[in-house]
Amino acid sequence: MRILLFLATNLAVIILASVTLRLLGFDSYFEEQGLNFTALLIFAAVIGFGGAFVSLFISKWMAKRSTGAKVIEQPSNPAEQWLVETVQQLAREAGVDTPEIAIFPAQQSNAFATGWNRNAALVAVSQGMLQRFDKEEIRAVLAHEIGHVANGDMITLTLIQGVVNTFVIFLARVVGSFVDRAVFKNDSGHGLGFFLVTIVAEIVLGILASTIVFWFSRYREFHADAAGARLASNDGMISALQRLKNEAGMPDEMPDSMQAFGITSGVRSGIKRLFASHPPLDERIEALRSRAYQ
Repeated sequence: MRILLFLATNLAVIILASVTLRLLGFDSYFEEQGLNFTALLIFAAVIGFGGAFVSLFISKWMAKRSTGAKVIEQPSNPAEQWLVETVQQLAREAGVDTPEIAIFPAQQSNAFATGWNRNAALVAVSQGMLQRFDKEEIRAVLAHEIGHVANGDMITLTLIQGVVNTFVIFLARVVGSFVDRAVFKNDSGHGLGFFLVTIVAEIVLGILASTIVFWFSRYREFHADAAGARLASNDGMISALQRLKNEAGMPDEMPDSMQAFGITSGVRSGIKRLFASHPPLDERIEALRSRAYQ
């Protein structure tokens, strides 16, 4: 449950940085250098990776605010005590520090993990999942999320996003410069056309490039399922995914910005599948049955 929020925050940081640097006159440097590609690429990498890492560092804070997740400081009932003890045990088995453990108020069955460091993560489950799933299934879901943490998926995602950002920023300025000169006939430096086209190009290219991040998310879901099967049980992981499939028709209470953070995010087909953060549940169940990723 970490992709859409990460992407949205990242894009916002990139656009804000671009506007700020434009107002401060940094783009004029490339104008004076005749759009020096080496300097532009270095500039794009600094801003691109900067935006990705800012998104990573605030991921836990954003996740808590978006879902209303409440961290369990001290268990107040047997269910919370079991939840804390289970996460602690799974974390030990996975070789990571115990993450913050939270419950968020949604009747939809879901869970997520996020955080800037595998030893400083957050794992949260919905109230609905705690009410309807049995303990073996919840344990498997928690193991799946701990698998994301132990695999360092957020760090890898950040590095991929940084590379993607770099090329988006680089290409957006190349396109902006071309349109400014070829369409707006501006031969005396970069004008308003360059600025507007660059911003639009960053948004469009950023959306298209996000398909790479979504592909990575789908790929890592299979490995997180395998971790869930290994740390908990294969039958428990399959049973949890089957129950999620059976609940597919329930109203979705997760905030739109948090959909990709969950263990499931609905079914998409056609071109929409390119922007899906999770593979179809049937494919995940089949992978577990065939142990394709274990």
